[in-house]
Amino acid sequence: MYSPFLRQILILALLATGLMIIDRSTEWFKPARVVIDQLMRPLYWITNIPDNVLKWGEDNFVGKSELVKKNEQLKQEILIYRGRLQRLSELATENLRLMQLLNASELLFDRILVTKVISVSPTTQRHTITIDKGTKNGAYVGQPVLDSEGLMGQLIRVHANHSVALLITDSSHALPVKVLRNGVRSIAEGRSDFGRLTLRYVSPTADIKLGDQLLSSGLGGRYPAGYPVGKVVGIQDITGSVFMSVEVEPSALLDRSSHLLLVFTSDHSDPLKNKL
Repeated sequence: MYSPFLRQILILALLATGLMIIDRSTEWFKPARVVIDQLMRPLYWITNIPDNVLKWGEDNFVGKSELVKKNEQLKQEILIYRGRLQRLSELATENLRLMQLLNASELLFDRILVTKVISVSPTTQRHTITIDKGTKNGAYVGQPVLDSEGLMGQLIRVHANHSVALLITDSSHALPVKVLRNGVRSIAEGRSDFGRLTLRYVSPTADIKLGDQLLSSGLGGRYPAGYPVGKVVGIQDITGSVFMSVEVEPSALLDRSSHLLLVFTSDHSDPLKNKL
């Protein structure tokens, strides 16, 4: 009924099934499996040689174009990271300046408003800056401007959203000052030099010494009294003149400070109640 070929297949299938059942339920064929596995290992290793060689080549041999591409990519990533690092450094410095400004504001008795420099005068002969606060923030003409170190100047033009301040080092600016040590009064004039002021009409007999700290005297009604203006760094007699030449180094960082304070004096109210 069945052909010899089918009978052979059936017998082999029954034999294989029987062997699998015996192998699953007994340990008879375990030694044989171990021997067969050891005999087949070299064959497995030989058949895997092409794949291993291909993988080794992919790991160790890269095309020139791919290397150039990766190199350019790494250069771009390094540039990006360096740029971010510079920004982080700038933010850390700005944070330190804001902390210094906050510490300075705690010493003030007047109401104040923090502002930021948005532009500076394009000419070195004119020492003015533009800040980001205006009449909408309660700013007014003549309002004193300070940084974390001392007096910067005063507002000379006020607009809705920004204002222009004249710095104390401008050649057209004069400021009544007094010596902290003994109260001697004088006038500090700008000379278009961010690092120097000059005291006007100082008598050779005046009690002014190197290192004396100068404060705003409050005379003239423009600046409140008691704000740091500078330090005496040079005293020299002028031949043929009845006055001495006295040079003062400003306390404020006039060419570097970016965050400033607007001071609301007692005769001007702050409509926004911005009190630090």
